[in-house]
Amino acid sequence: MPLSPRVPELAALDVLVSVARLGSMGAAGREHGLSQQAVSARVRSAERQLGIRVFDRAPTGVTPTYEGGLVLEWASGTLTAAEHLASGISALRGEREANLTVAASMTIAEYLVPGWTVTMRRKNPTVVTSVRLLNSADVATQVLAGDADLGFVEGPEVPVGLDSREVARDELVVIVPPGHPWSRSGPIAPAELARTPLIQREFGSGTRTTLEQAIPDCVDPLLELTSCTAVKAAVVAGNAPAVVSSLAVAADLTDGRLVAVAVDGLRLPRRLLAVWSAGRELRGPARDFLDIAAG
Repeated sequence: MPLSPRVPELAALDVLVSVARLGSMGAAGREHGLSQQAVSARVRSAERQLGIRVFDRAPTGVTPTYEGGLVLEWASGTLTAAEHLASGISALRGEREANLTVAASMTIAEYLVPGWTVTMRRKNPTVVTSVRLLNSADVATQVLAGDADLGFVEGPEVPVGLDSREVARDELVVIVPPGHPWSRSGPIAPAELARTPLIQREFGSGTRTTLEQAIPDCVDPLLELTSCTAVKAAVVAGNAPAVVSSLAVAADLTDGRLVAVAVDGLRLPRRLLAVWSAGRELRGPARDFLDIAAG
């Protein structure tokens, strides 16, 4: 059946995802080589086509609506599939380009990988880098199976069969919208966090694993989502707490769109790791990409 007229072009989806990741039209414009006005026009056009308001606008920036968060999550998957298609076409045409397949956990893929790929493209313009957005458990599976040359995971442990190198550090934070009671109550007890249904990432994500190891008696989630962008939108729409990466909410906390809540006696630091098959020496583009990420 023909594609629905509600589906925007890939270029428009790419701009929407960049606006969500960077938190502003201007920043997305700089990344795409467009003016802020051009980005704003593309976003409005895409919203009209979708029939959905993707972003709430404010003087301090933009934040996805609940529906927009879901659209952005699906759009990210569509863009990843398009990258796979482009790489496959290049291979079929026999183009003499090196191909690098990177599998990255959602948080790392959303907030760190874009900068690394830009640097990689500048240093190695003939290398086609394909990025797969997965949770940490699925990243490990892809690397172990040889389906990805290099992986990036979050979490406290290195999966068996993989070598690793730390590329960054992160800390999980409890977030609520400004009107939530926790935003005014001061630090909460770990037991209160444990008995409160949270908006959470899906099982197998590094964020979920880190939280469950720190607080093993958490009640079942209120809602499970597969990206940081969708979680943040659901926190605002549902007036409910979540535990997310500090990378994902730095701009939101600064602008007051979200509030960080301290937990008595609890911190949730974690390492962000590059992983590859144990005993395998990384060479060529994979080694170059790892050096960029660790630099």
